Amino acid sequence: MIIYNEQERRDKMAKVKAKTIFVCSECGNESPKWLGKCPACNSWNTFYEQKVEKYSEENKIEKKANNTPQPLNTYIGQEANRTSTGYIELDRVLGGGLVKGSLILLGGEPGIGKSTLILQLCEKVQGEGNVLYVSGEESAEQIKLRADRLGIKNDELLFLGETDIEIVRDAIVETKPKLVIIDSIQTMYSNEISAAAGSVSQVREITSQIMRVCKSQQITTIIIGHVTKDGNIAGPRVLEHMVDTVLYLEGERYNTYRILRAVKNRFGSTNEIGMFEMKQEGMCEVTNPSDILISERDDNPSGSCIIASIEGTRPILVEVQALTSQTVFGIPKRTGNGFDYNRLSVLMAVIEKRAGLMLGNQDVYFNIAGGMKLSEPAVDLGIIATVASAYKNIPIAKDAVIMGEVGLTGEIRRINLIEKRLKESEKLGFKTCIIPESNKKGLKDEYKLDIIGVKNIGEALKKLGIR
Repeated sequence: MIIYNEQERRDKMAKVKAKTIFVCSECGNESPKWLGKCPACNSWNTFYEQKVEKYSEENKIEKKANNTPQPLNTYIGQEANRTSTGYIELDRVLGGGLVKGSLILLGGEPGIGKSTLILQLCEKVQGEGNVLYVSGEESAEQIKLRADRLGIKNDELLFLGETDIEIVRDAIVETKPKLVIIDSIQTMYSNEISAAAGSVSQVREITSQIMRVCKSQQITTIIIGHVTKDGNIAGPRVLEHMVDTVLYLEGERYNTYRILRAVKNRFGSTNEIGMFEMKQEGMCEVTNPSDILISERDDNPSGSCIIASIEGTRPILVEVQALTSQTVFGIPKRTGNGFDYNRLSVLMAVIEKRAGLMLGNQDVYFNIAGGMKLSEPAVDLGIIATVASAYKNIPIAKDAVIMGEVGLTGEIRRINLIEKRLKESEKLGFKTCIIPESNKKGLKDEYKLDIIGVKNIGEALKKLGIR
């Protein structure tokens, strides 16, 4: 008979029991057995075997005893410790700067400027401590050539060309940097998982390991991720839930302007945007986007007007353009660049029914200048006025700004943050503002503007001289 002492008995009971499951490499769906076709994403031959660790009941009891619920009032809340990035626009999107120990996910299309922006950030944070740049896509020579072109001379910038997450994790622990850059998450792999690099399980496990080591060491980490053809970051959706902040770098590849948008931020406001311009010397921030977006509007053609939109907490004046032409086929075409197609179709129906403009035989092409993407309802009235101006071939006053939400009955509804929109319009030298009547009644400040309140789209078009 074998007799165990107490320590040997505890070690034996705490041994890990292995369990095998099958995981889809496309969507991450789990199954207790192998399947030829995934029932979740309908992909064929994507299941692979994976071992799952399951601890004994005694081990679970010990973990539960060491982690019992406590009253929330017994904890002491602390303000986030932030470090400025050196970019006003980037600090705005992040909510004031980089938070110590935070995990940031930056996504964008290939060639949009993600690596360029992050490499410039490494120069801006010089003096705050070591920066570890981990690249699985480019060699040290390629990164050095780009750094020389951008004028990066940070002696505290360390480079590691590696794709094995175990080696990367050990390097983070040894160097103890203040900032870690992972470029990109899809190139990293772990030997503990048999799936290929970039698969759902690999991305999920690697992000989990990076999060554990960086949270424990209070290291700020920026993960760069690729996006799919739908515009979403490649990998499982749980990846966006694991990180603290999700940033998207948007813009047309052949357009010089880039929009950095926050879609998730545990330490600041969401839907904040920062604007950058891609130049030969790198990404340059645009501190006054309104002036840039309307600067090329020299003449005053029909089918063009200025609208006031709010992005996060910032008012932005944007030029919207519309073009109508006789349709060749029986069904008219509706095309919108930078605006939701379904919302555009609804507004076209409202114009026909409530304003009496027959667009059934007209193709309507709509564009928001500068590569901006707008979704708030306050731009509805500007879109309707622009389409009506193009259809009637009557230009809108060059010094007018239009804002207001439009309902299905043609009424102009109240919008939020009207004071910020008016102040931005006044600052840029505009003379007239068309706003909802309900907003005009509540104004308290005095403006050097001719503020016109309207109740419906018919009244608005009449004030603009289109109807």
